Amino acid sequence: MVKYIIFFLGLFVLTNTYAFSPEPDKIDSTKKDKNLKFSILGGPGYTPDFGLLLGGSALFTFKTNPKDTVIERSVVPIGFAVMFSGGFNLISRPQFFYNQDRFRIFGQVIVKNTLDNYYGIGYDTNNSLERGEDITQYRASNWQINPILLWRLGQTDFFGGPLIDLSRDYMKDPSEGVMNDPSYIAQGGDESGLISLNTGVGLTLSYDTRDIPANAYEGLLLDFKTTFFLDELGGDSDYTLINFEYRQFTLLEFMGPRRSFGWMLKSSNSFGDVPITRMQMIGSPFDIRGYYLGQYRDKSAHFGLAEYRHMFNSDKQNLWGKLYNRLGLAAWGGVGFMGPDLGNVEAVLPNFGAGLRIEVQPRMNFRIDVGHNPVDNLTLVYFNMTEAF
Repeated sequence: MVKYIIFFLGLFVLTNTYAFSPEPDKIDSTKKDKNLKFSILGGPGYTPDFGLLLGGSALFTFKTNPKDTVIERSVVPIGFAVMFSGGFNLISRPQFFYNQDRFRIFGQVIVKNTLDNYYGIGYDTNNSLERGEDITQYRASNWQINPILLWRLGQTDFFGGPLIDLSRDYMKDPSEGVMNDPSYIAQGGDESGLISLNTGVGLTLSYDTRDIPANAYEGLLLDFKTTFFLDELGGDSDYTLINFEYRQFTLLEFMGPRRSFGWMLKSSNSFGDVPITRMQMIGSPFDIRGYYLGQYRDKSAHFGLAEYRHMFNSDKQNLWGKLYNRLGLAAWGGVGFMGPDLGNVEAVLPNFGAGLRIEVQPRMNFRIDVGHNPVDNLTLVYFNMTEAF
C-alpha cells in the first residue's frame, strides 16, 4: 500500500523549449539558440508529511560564457513547496562551469520551515518508534549554504579546492517525545527548542570524467571531502565530516540510443560533538529513495545504488513522435548501512524503485520516482529536476 503520495491536481508547465529530436544534443540550427533556458513544473498536491501544498520544480540552464565551446551548460535546479498548514521548503544544487571548464562551483542551498519528525539516534530506537505529533514531531526552521570551489589541476581530470558549509538548525515547538529524548536533552534542548549553528571549512579532491555531470551517460567520478566544523569560526560544535563517493556510468549502445547504466557507492562519517540535526541520514531524493529522511540517523552512513536509465526514441517527426522522444523510465536497487562509527553497522536498509523521466531540456530531465522501503513497508514518491546522481 502506498503510504506516501504526492499528486499534482492542476499540473502547470512553463518551459523555454527546444527542437524535439531522438538525439537531443542536435538542436535545430535554423532557430536562434537562447543562452538561458528554463523549465518549471508544478501545482497543488498533498503529502502525509506536510498536508496540502503548492509545490514544483524549476530548472535553469545557461553558459556562463556563450562563446566558450568547451564548458558545459551551468545547471540551477530548484525544488520548492509551500504548505497550506504553514511553512515552506526550498532546495537547490547548482553546478556552474567557467573558463573552458578550468573552474567549477558546485554546492547546495537549503531553506526550510516545516513540520518535521525526530526519532532519536540509532537503528533500534528509530525502527520501533512510531511517528506522531506527540511523539516525534517538531517544527524545523533551517538553512544551509554549502559552496564548493573546484579548480582543474593542470591538464588532468582532477579537480581540487576549498569548501564552506554554513548552517543553522532550529528545532522549534518540540513534542513531548522529542523533549524526553536523551540526545536532545544532552545537547541542550528543552521545551523552548534546540538551536545549532554550524560553521565548517574543508577541502575537496575529485576525479571526474563524466560527459555531463547533471545527467551522465558515460564516465567516472571519485570524490573525497573533509569538512572541519569549529567553534572558533563561530559555530556551536566541534566535529569533523568525511565523505567519499564513487560514481560510474556506461552507455548501453546495444540497447539503443540514450540507454545507460550507473552505479554509486557513498560513505559519510562524522566524528566529535555532532549535533543531532547534522547526523548522517539516509532517505533523500538523491540516494536511497523510500525512507523518511531523518528516521535513521547516526554518525556513520553508507549506501550502494545501481540504476538503469531508458529514454524512448522515435524517428517520427509528428507531434506524438516528438512527445515520445521526451519520455523515459528508470529503475534502481540499493542498500544502505548505518551505525555509530565506520566499523559498527547496526542497520541494513534495502531499497528499490522505478520512475518516469520527462526531458525538459537537452539531457536535462524532470523525474518522478517511486521508492519502496521493505524494512518499514513504506513507499515514497519524489519529484525533482535532474537525476538522483
